[in-house]
Amino acid sequence: MPHTSSDSSSTGTSLIAKTGFTYFPLALIARLPFAMMVIGVLTIVVSARGSMQLGGLGSAMVGIGSAAIGPLIGAAADRYGQRIVLLVTAVLHSAALVSLVWVAYSSLPNFAVFAVAFAVGATSPQTSPMSRARLVAIIRRFLPVERQGKVTSTTLAYESAADEIVFVFGPVIVGLLATTFNAGAPIIAAAALTLLFVIAFALHPSAKLSPTASAEEEAAAPVRELFRARLLVIVFGIASVGLVFGTTLTSLTAYMQEHGDPEAAGLVYGAMGVGSAILALAVSLFSPRFTLRARWVVFSVFVTVGGVILATSHDAGMPRIILALAIMGIGVGPLLVTLYTLGTARSPQGRSATVMTMLGSGIILGQSLAAAFTGTLSEQELQATGEVRLSLMLPLIAGAIGLLLGAANWFLTPKTTPRIATSPNE
Repeated sequence: MPHTSSDSSSTGTSLIAKTGFTYFPLALIARLPFAMMVIGVLTIVVSARGSMQLGGLGSAMVGIGSAAIGPLIGAAADRYGQRIVLLVTAVLHSAALVSLVWVAYSSLPNFAVFAVAFAVGATSPQTSPMSRARLVAIIRRFLPVERQGKVTSTTLAYESAADEIVFVFGPVIVGLLATTFNAGAPIIAAAALTLLFVIAFALHPSAKLSPTASAEEEAAAPVRELFRARLLVIVFGIASVGLVFGTTLTSLTAYMQEHGDPEAAGLVYGAMGVGSAILALAVSLFSPRFTLRARWVVFSVFVTVGGVILATSHDAGMPRIILALAIMGIGVGPLLVTLYTLGTARSPQGRSATVMTMLGSGIILGQSLAAAFTGTLSEQELQATGEVRLSLMLPLIAGAIGLLLGAANWFLTPKTTPRIATSPNE
């Protein structure tokens, strides 16, 4: 670990010394409810209302709520600090989750379910992007410039691997709780985790080390800087990763339902997450000559190739499906690291938490919309033919979208950039 004083001119302090050893496990668990809510809402609405289509629409409302309000939560954290924002959203989010359980099983119309589902997404505490923003701010504030690039790359690699872990095992936990207890159990568990661990994350001493915009030496950049093409292409790119998550898990669940074992979908889905997490951690070992714009294209190719194999796996059986998921995982993990690193490098002054929240909301929006569409298509396929074929092609389309956006980013990125050394040349 690099060592530096608070003015970055002397040695004696490391990143872990500034965050404490409890930070990383705390931040990992605190982001778990975020990964559980889309699938959790889908599960409880389907159980309570008896419709896969309604469940998919409920999941979509979660994503829309997160995408609409999440960046405002990030902006509030940039302006007023993470602690107060996390405390308020943790309480509101837990209340929304508990309310959803009651409303779903009540006699209230479907509109009420959708409204509460929107509130669940809108109040999600955005722990993951705030963790990234917090750590990057600490690195830039306390570590020497010559070591910031390496430490930032390693830190973002870990953060992306952590996201991979929760996005893979979140659905597994939802399935286990729903099967062992009832469909409302995952939502109640998410509410409890939010109250315990998100509040603990908010109160962690490291929150004080991430300065607000008003504390920055330079004023925060204008809001219009958030809508430049070079930043928006990253937001759309990370939303395409959410599309991959949503289409893959939902189509896989439908395939397993076709074969009479839908509860095993989460375990099979884990084949994508293991390699993905390992490769995400290995990104910091890549040569700087392997630029970020090149990484986006290369790893999108892996996701797309895996999608091709998955799309042709219906009659080939489980070994081919697992192979497809493993190849997709090779691409998804490093792709997430690449996108978050690009987002960090292109964040306007004083808007880091806003950008990280935009990226986090992009994933959940892509996942939820994909789950809604894929769930509806799968239900229609099963009712019409008893087989799931078209749905298995959707991850290929999602991967191809990411590849096209990577090509667009290639042309939007200059060959050399004057940005600070948080990453290799973009």
